[in-house]
Amino acid sequence: MEDNSNLLESLLDKAKEYGITSFELAKLRAIEKTTDVASSLVPTSIVLILVITCLLFLNLGVALWLGEVLGKQFYGFFVVAGFYLVLGLVLHYFLNDWVKRIGGDYFVRHILK
Repeated sequence: MEDNSNLLESLLDKAKEYGITSFELAKLRAIEKTTDVASSLVPTSIVLILVITCLLFLNLGVALWLGEVLGKQFYGFFVVAGFYLVLGLVLHYFLNDWVKRIGGDYFVRHILK
């Protein structure tokens, strides 16, 4: 009987160690995935900021040029603002699900890598 209790005790200790090791492994995998996603977002964010800055100055240039062509400076800004209003409405009403799907797929792909 003593032998069976020692065997059971040994088995329980090994199961406990296995559970602790499995938990630590899951924790380390979660940390790895989190750092992978975060590290891929940093260069993407920098590029995005540079593209947005470039587009800002491009839009200012187009607005000023259109204002000169139309005779009043503020007309160019109205035309550029109207263009973005139409573009925003099209994205909102027609491409909203598509944009959500692309963004979701991007994050899932990086998490499951």
